Amino acid sequence: MGALLAMEWPSFGSADMMRYSPLLALVVLLSACMPGVPSGDMDIHKVDFSHLSHWEQEQHQPLLGIVRTECRRLTQLSPNASLGGATSLPYGRKVSDWAGACRALPSSEQTTSEEARQYFETWFQPYLIQDPAFYTGYYEPQVEASLQRQGAYQYPLYRRPADLLRGRTDTGAVVFGHWVNSVFQPYDDRAAINAGALNGKGLEIAWLKSPVDVFFLQLQGAGRLHLPDGKMMRVAYDGRNGQPYNPIGRVLVERGALKTGEVTAESIREWLQAHPQDMRSVMEKNPNYVFFRKVERSPFEGPGGALGIPLTPQRSLAIDRALVPYATPIWVETSVKDQQGQMAPWEHLTFAQDVGTNIRGAGRADLFTGWGESAEAMAGDLKSPGRMILLLPRPSAQSEETSEALDFPSK
Repeated sequence: MGALLAMEWPSFGSADMMRYSPLLALVVLLSACMPGVPSGDMDIHKVDFSHLSHWEQEQHQPLLGIVRTECRRLTQLSPNASLGGATSLPYGRKVSDWAGACRALPSSEQTTSEEARQYFETWFQPYLIQDPAFYTGYYEPQVEASLQRQGAYQYPLYRRPADLLRGRTDTGAVVFGHWVNSVFQPYDDRAAINAGALNGKGLEIAWLKSPVDVFFLQLQGAGRLHLPDGKMMRVAYDGRNGQPYNPIGRVLVERGALKTGEVTAESIREWLQAHPQDMRSVMEKNPNYVFFRKVERSPFEGPGGALGIPLTPQRSLAIDRALVPYATPIWVETSVKDQQGQMAPWEHLTFAQDVGTNIRGAGRADLFTGWGESAEAMAGDLKSPGRMILLLPRPSAQSEETSEALDFPSK
């Protein structure tokens, strides 16, 4: 870990900031001068849209709404704000690079699919990532929960502890932890928390029926809690303990419990439930622990992604922000299981709107599949190679000559 340069706040309100000392508040203010995200390098190659398999068969018109939502989000940021991305990218790494594409968005809801396709081809330039891509999936779980500890509901879902902080190292990497004897170090690991390290602190958001439900909710980073009175509560990621992430699928393969080709979310869950005596020890092999917060969101919307907008099923992608900028349209070419259980081509335009603890490297991405049983099945089955093509926004004369804020038609 590099030297810790600064602490920074997540999406806290003023009441949350009051919990911390003025000294830490000063450190937070200084963090505005720190680098926004570590950047790397990757091998990319400029291509034509004809290089995108079945590009003309895509349904382009509905995708304009996603671009519009991204542009609205970008208007809330400084034109010079970093969106991340590899140093080798010619543009698309700053908010101002989107000025032309956002202003040129068709204003009419009657835009045809052909006109929408022309918009993408005019305002975006495809770049093929030379490294082979590899895709996995994630979803929003739906689990039974109670706001009180009662009956079968015995396993807590925790909110973020007040002394858990987020910071950056001198390399720009995000770290989580707390101060212990003037040393910044990771928070309690999964085993310590399971043993009661957070007991009595009033951090319980809800209680679930199974530790496996807690574990998988943490893996996905968001969820829908169905309460005994029929109501639903949404929860979302609010930080982690700073401990390393160790996939338990790998642990089970090393133990000989599963074969490499058998590792899916479903097979891991089945193994854990079939081996209650080993369940806890295996899950504790992954010391990483995720905390949540309650969120108000329409049941028809996906959870919020790292870009700050709701995720869209089968259109939102979690990427390595050090290499791929937020908001970037990404043409995905891979394969998924069809209804007959056979692998079939999946070629669609998606958008870089989220990140993941285990999503690292060029061409590595996690597709948000939605919520419900079909989304869970698709996410669990998706472990496929393919190609990844970035559609970087083309610079406009105005965005190159001025740093004024983004603007675009309101409809």
